[in-house]
Formats: sequence, C-alpha cells, structure tokens
Amino acid sequence: MKVENSTQPITGVSVNDGQRRVEKVKDTDTSQSPAENNVHISPQSSQLQHAESSASSNSVVDTARVQEIKQAINDGSFRVNPEVVADRLLETVKELIDSKKGNV
Repeated sequence: MKVENSTQPITGVSVNDGQRRVEKVKDTDTSQSPAENNVHISPQSSQLQHAESSASSNSVVDTARVQEIKQAINDGSFRVNPEVVADRLLETVKELIDSKKGNV
C-alpha cells in the first residue's frame, strides 16, 4: 500500500490578512455610543471584594513553620512519624464520611 502526501500547501493567505481583519473590527466598533460602555457593579461584588481582601490579610499558612520544614528537608533532618500521619488521615476520612452523611 502506497501512502501519498495528501496535504497541499495553503496559498493565497498572507500575514497581512489578519491585520486587515483587526482594522475592520476597529472601524465597526467606533459606532457604539459611550453609554454602551458603562459597567455597573452590584453590591454583592463589592462584598466579595471586601471578603477577598480580608481573607488575604488573614493568612492560613504559617510561613515561618513552612520555612522550618523546608530547612529540615534540605538538611536531611526532617523525619516523618508514620503513626501521626495515619491517625490524621483516619480523622480526615471520618470527617468526610460524617459530612457526607449529613448532606444525605
């Protein structure tokens, strides 16, 4: 079975075609009135912005502790306690199961 090259080079399209299209769109957009460009923000949006700013100021991560752990890993002195990891994993699974039972 012979495989033929069925792809043909595209001709007749120049790089400037895209620029011409952009210019046409710009020409048609100038007909809009300034009133169509107004943006109204709802009160919920401002509440969300306030909540986001307050959440970002209250860091959940203890960066000092993270740096200590990074340093211990780099030093080779970081040790994992498998019993603690297993206990916390079981606690998390129990919480997830309880939360699913409450939603049903």
